[in-house]
This record gives sequence, structure tokens and C-alpha cells, in this order.
Amino acid sequence: MDEISATIKQLRLPGMEQCWRSLIETRRVDGMSLRDGLLLLLQAENEQRNENRNMRLLKHARFRYQATLMETQFDVTRGLDKNRVMELATCRYIKSGVPVIITGPAGTGKSWLATALGHQACMLGFKVRYFHVFKLFEEITNNRIEGTLSKFFKKLADTDLLIIDDFGVRSLDKQQMLDFMELMEDRHGMKSTIIVSQLPVANWYDMMKVNSTAADAILDRIVHTAQRFELKGDSLRKK
Repeated sequence: MDEISATIKQLRLPGMEQCWRSLIETRRVDGMSLRDGLLLLLQAENEQRNENRNMRLLKHARFRYQATLMETQFDVTRGLDKNRVMELATCRYIKSGVPVIITGPAGTGKSWLATALGHQACMLGFKVRYFHVFKLFEEITNNRIEGTLSKFFKKLADTDLLIIDDFGVRSLDKQQMLDFMELMEDRHGMKSTIIVSQLPVANWYDMMKVNSTAADAILDRIVHTAQRFELKGDSLRKK
């Protein structure tokens, strides 16, 4: 028995090691067939690896908040239809590269919903990154200065789900417009983007009118194919 434990540890199989230790301590191993025991050990290792993967993905996402769909309070009168959200929970929209737009006044739960969808994506093995819009453009500027912008854009293009929060809090300048257009072009139809904004979609063009051509291209890639949620009601922060 000790030889088996030592070998499992040497092979660095922590899930299997913990399961084997439990079987020995409870003496379940004595009455178990080879097939059943092996299946149990393999399942334990697989679960451990999935848990480790999920933790890495959550850490990499850098969420601003902690939120899950299980904690979400659905209310169709507030724009949170459970059936629509649960459809997104399957993450089929990510596989299809469909964008999601979440708009509404401050405090209505926009960032919560976006983060909960991001958390769900991590649980299903997708690579996710969360950015406040200011932080996103700050990262782009820093990478441009350091000469690593192409590498940064490549990382974003390879991210399965990109969440951009507080989009539209201020107008984009000419360089930001070009950067944002390139980012959306890289992701269009291949990777999904969730955009969170207090600004109604109808007002987005005015925020980007410094470059009308780029604005048209960006809106064409985001708005027309997006799943849209318009949250409403009193601010949840007052409760």
C-alpha cells in the first residue's frame, strides 16, 4: 500500500493521492474491485485538475467583483430574464463569437451580471479577461510605449471572452478609436466580448464621432449581432 502511495505522489497526481489515502483510511479498498478502484482514482484526479484549472482561469480573469449566476436575483421587470441568462450560461455564445451588450443606469447590476457570466465561462474552461475601459486603454498605451503592443493585442485576440466595463463614460480620442476598432476586428465572429455601459446604445455613435468611419465599423461588429440586456429599476446599491 505504501508503495502505491509513494508512486502516486512521485507521479504528482494529488487528486488520486488524496482519494487513495481516503480509501485506505476507511478500508474501502479491501472490498473494491480493480475496475471500480481505478475508476474512482481517475475521477478524483480529473476533478482535482478541473478545480485547479478553474482557479487558474479565475485568477487570470482579474475580475473586479465576485459574482456567480447562482447568486443572481432574476427579475424580468428589471431586464434580467432567467431563461435568457441561463441560455448564456451554456456559453454557446462564446463558441459562436457572439457579443453581449449590458446597459442601464448605475447600480442596476450590469457589472455583476457581466462578472457572473465571466465566472461561468471560467468554470467551463474558457479564458476570460475583465477590464475597466480606462484600464484597458492604459494597458494599450503602456504596451505601445514598451513596444509590445502586437503581443498584447494577440493575447486579447486569443481570449475567449473579453469583458469591458464602463464603456462610454467618456468619449474616445482618435488613437483610442483606432485601437478599439482593431481589437473588435480581431475578435469579430470568432471571440465573444461583453460590453457594459451606462450609456444607451443609441448614444454610442456620439461618443465615437471623432472618427465616423471607425465608429461605423465598430458598431457594425458589435451592435447588430449582439445579445442585449437593458437593465432598469432603482439602484441596488441603495438597498
